[in-house]
Amino acid sequence: MTASIKRLAKRIAIAGGLETANLLRATGAMRGARGLGAILTLHHVRPHEQAAFEPNAHLEITPEFLDLVLDRLKSDGYRFVALEEVPALLSQTGSDQPFAAFTLDDGYRNNLVYALPIFEKHNAPFTVFVAKGLAERTHTIWWETLAALLRKEEKIGFDFGSGHEMLDVTTIDAKERVFARIASHLHRHDERAAAAAIDMMARQHEIDPDEIVDDLVMTPAELNLLEASPLATLGAHTVSHRAMSRLSDREVHDEMTASRDYVAAVTGERPGSFAYPYGTREAVTHRQAEIAREVGFAIAVTTQPGVVTQRSLGSITYLPRLSINGLYQNVRYVSGLASGIPFRFTPNRP
Repeated sequence: MTASIKRLAKRIAIAGGLETANLLRATGAMRGARGLGAILTLHHVRPHEQAAFEPNAHLEITPEFLDLVLDRLKSDGYRFVALEEVPALLSQTGSDQPFAAFTLDDGYRNNLVYALPIFEKHNAPFTVFVAKGLAERTHTIWWETLAALLRKEEKIGFDFGSGHEMLDVTTIDAKERVFARIASHLHRHDERAAAAAIDMMARQHEIDPDEIVDDLVMTPAELNLLEASPLATLGAHTVSHRAMSRLSDREVHDEMTASRDYVAAVTGERPGSFAYPYGTREAVTHRQAEIAREVGFAIAVTTQPGVVTQRSLGSITYLPRLSINGLYQNVRYVSGLASGIPFRFTPNRP
């Protein structure tokens, strides 16, 4: 079975589970599973440009789908709140209406161009998490660079630690396997060195990683323009976008502090929120959540799936989020996910 078929089978299974959760939600079953509300996470919001090879498709939704999501959650009874309201909401009792807080990671320009008008249409607050290194053009986006490289070439060379290895990436299936293999290598070894190797390889094939950042990420002036909206808030997202769990405590503290201070310099106000790069259990632990508290963040979010409950107040710098995933652009799936029902059947749920 090819990797593509395995991925398709997984998507079908996940979609079926979300359909079932939505049907249960519609009957009123397991109403308590939704908790007090949900923090939702997005990355790119932009018109879709079809490509044969799209390894980052899960990070992208269309503006039209975002519009439908906001309509759907509103009809499901959710009230839209700013992320920084969540700690106070967790301390309250007696409200039956769940909340939804929207967040977008990395500071992509399309958040300003396409997402902002949709949020304004629905009067929905949202937080954009800014990585200083991307906004200042001192760091690159390895997953975008690697995708561009693999789309262009049919053969590339990479050193996984045992010497230079030539990789055939003629087919889409081969490109997907190599993308996954290089990503796995990066997450298991020195992330800075692996990202630099990807950049160097891209430049050898006449792809400019810095140009990719310029094309995708907001400048400080654009961040100011976004933040001028009363609905928009900027949060911190480190400098280098490296996995926090693989850094020393000093490095984590420095990344958080520099990111916090950068957002404060852009907006004139110290941010109260922080998002961990990648945000998975492998990328962030409760130790980094303790450091986030020490740095002064009132709230910090992972990408670990789950809804928010009153118990979440004890882990306010390690909160779950629900991904509005580009592979599942169906509002029924969003309703099913936000219901919290899928997590009742997931071991070790947040």
